[in-house]
Amino acid sequence: MTHLERSRHQQYPYHMVLPSPWPMLLSFSLLALALSLGLTMHGYIGNMNCVYLGLLVTTLTSVFWFRDVITEATYLGDHTIAVRKGINMGFLLFVLSEVLIFAGLFWAYFHSAMSPDIVLGASWPPVGITAVQPTELPLLNTIILLSSGATITYSHHALICRNRSKALSGLFITIWLIIIFVSCQYIEYTNATFTITDGVYGTVFYAGTGLHFLHMVMLAVMLIICYWRMKTYQLTSTHHVGFETTILYCHVLDIIWLFLYIVFYWWGV
Repeated sequence: MTHLERSRHQQYPYHMVLPSPWPMLLSFSLLALALSLGLTMHGYIGNMNCVYLGLLVTTLTSVFWFRDVITEATYLGDHTIAVRKGINMGFLLFVLSEVLIFAGLFWAYFHSAMSPDIVLGASWPPVGITAVQPTELPLLNTIILLSSGATITYSHHALICRNRSKALSGLFITIWLIIIFVSCQYIEYTNATFTITDGVYGTVFYAGTGLHFLHMVMLAVMLIICYWRMKTYQLTSTHHVGFETTILYCHVLDIIWLFLYIVFYWWGV
């Protein structure tokens, strides 16, 4: 961008995004990942090499794209108040799409759970399936996740009050709580007496909790990036939109997990 173009650009508060290869490349990599995953699951591809390649390209493209976004926000000063409002609105729409996905999974769960037919043994959980007990590992996970919501709120408040040490310590504790949660979820899956192929119960249970598991892994990555940016003085008390969206993401996942815990573990036993 020339000096004249940048001077014109600064006449209004919006960010005119420069041409970038990442959106197109990410679109094709996601398409390739979805197709290769579907074809592999149905036996048309005999190995996982195409899936791994799709995951690799998708991950690298996302890394390079977010690198450019961080550069625009931190070093170029392109993220004005108007741009930050737009980013927040876009993230809210993304969160809404996630909530609707989980709403569909709850719908599928209630469809079979509230009136189980004779194929399921007229009971829920179906005959032959031993459900995960809600007072064991899931209860511990719920406490851990709610604690992470408290610690990340503490970190956010400390950052606003310009207390950098407390903000970093609160975020550090949150990261480890999320890692512990994911590890406990993995232990639960490896010790469960049923799999995703065990009828509608196994399918819906692992689809709901497994999707939340993947979101928690994404949240852990987002928190680590926020910690690195805070550590390198890229986040300030008045300019930390990436941290704010991550906090919102964390709280939404906390609420979704509460519904999952109540419905899938307590009510569904």
